[in-house]
Amino acid sequence: MIRSLSLILSLLLLGIAFAFTINPPYPLQIPNTFGHRYTIPADNPMTVEGVALGRYLFYDSLLSKNNTISCSSCHRQALAFTDGFALSIGVSGRPTFRNSMSLANLLWVRDFFWDGHSKTLEAQALIPLAHPDEMGLAPEKAAQKLQQTTFYPLRFLKAFGTDQITPELMAKALAQFERTLISANSPYDQHLQGKYTLTPAEKRGMDLFMRGSNREQTIRGANCAHCHGGAQFFQNRFHNNGLDASPLDPGRQEVTGFDEDFARFRVPTLRNIALTAPYMHDGRFKTLEDVVNHYSDHIAQSTTLSADLRGMIALTAQERQDLVAFLHTLTDQEFIRNPAFGNPFLRP
Repeated sequence: MIRSLSLILSLLLLGIAFAFTINPPYPLQIPNTFGHRYTIPADNPMTVEGVALGRYLFYDSLLSKNNTISCSSCHRQALAFTDGFALSIGVSGRPTFRNSMSLANLLWVRDFFWDGHSKTLEAQALIPLAHPDEMGLAPEKAAQKLQQTTFYPLRFLKAFGTDQITPELMAKALAQFERTLISANSPYDQHLQGKYTLTPAEKRGMDLFMRGSNREQTIRGANCAHCHGGAQFFQNRFHNNGLDASPLDPGRQEVTGFDEDFARFRVPTLRNIALTAPYMHDGRFKTLEDVVNHYSDHIAQSTTLSADLRGMIALTAQERQDLVAFLHTLTDQEFIRNPAFGNPFLRP
């Protein structure tokens, strides 16, 4: 009898343990046009339970000092994971130093934040958490808050095989979720697949966007693709794009210490750009028209101005309208409405 009870208990414990080890790889769908030049860390493979946990953490204000701010406060799905403000406001009530960036297609990004001071999504995830003007809570204290709930220990057990919550595991879960935020189904993408016909204005704008100018051959082009080319519409590079003759923000130089990096900032994606106003690292431009006007007429010369922006041609009123029309074709309605990216606490 004792042996039978012992056997039953052992089988029960094995069954429970087995249930917690069923955590299949996350079925990440990579767009054919995006390529495979990305890295998923060997010590943080994407799993179904890991992504689900990261999604909960992303939307949970429990991670902030006063339980009012979550990652999603500054990265709203409806705005392509930006917040619509020039500078965000966190727990302190003070504005942040720079504009909130879109989280679309971070899987292909190599240096995070406007100045690239984080090399991985895992490292990036905990910085806003601890920043006094963002979420204002030390990661260790956030982990303690989660540990005291009845909700999270079981979910960490399912995702990572342990119910002991640490900042490292929190960062891994958040990074897993953020890597799923892939945007690749805009009208422009559908045009490439033969499923959408560009309007005449959108077609002219696309041609201008992709083409460089040549004064000698009287070829007119906006040369946007030089920095925002490729399927992702960004590059893993940093540029001084002529916002000021005497910039106040050192940008990338704060990270590298190199004089040539002064006032250079990461090239952001233009996917969903019509949703992510205001624009630039300081949110100075309210509209896409303001942005186009800047590149056409107002580039400020400085010692570190990117060479690609020297000698830009002035665009006509029609060309500016056409460029803006094309930029609107980069809006991915499926991305901003995908329930897999939404708030898991708000169940229908």
